[in-house]
Amino acid sequence: MPAPPAHVAEYVDVLGVDLAVELFLTLGGSEVYFPAAPQGRGKLEAVVGAELAATLADLSPSLTRRIPIPKQWIAQVLSGKGLPVAEIARRLHVSDVTVRRHLTDRRGRDDRQLPLL
Repeated sequence: MPAPPAHVAEYVDVLGVDLAVELFLTLGGSEVYFPAAPQGRGKLEAVVGAELAATLADLSPSLTRRIPIPKQWIAQVLSGKGLPVAEIARRLHVSDVTVRRHLTDRRGRDDRQLPLL
């Protein structure tokens, strides 16, 4: 699994990779209220549950109110789980070209490509 970017690391630490990805795909880009005492009515609670919503509320001063969408990291995680590029593109609402670009490293090389000697 790729390491999460710094701006989402706290979410991943609390929720784990799979639930964090679900949160980012479900609520990413929207403002979310972090309730100190969850009542079972919020969107955040619907995705992560009351206990984890309360844990995130404890961290809320360091978290932004808008849930981030770390698309490159999500693409790498989903690819690591064996999902095809087309399915990843559908989930992220981007093109397959964008997903392939997300899966290459910063130098423009794909980790799956063998080096030419």
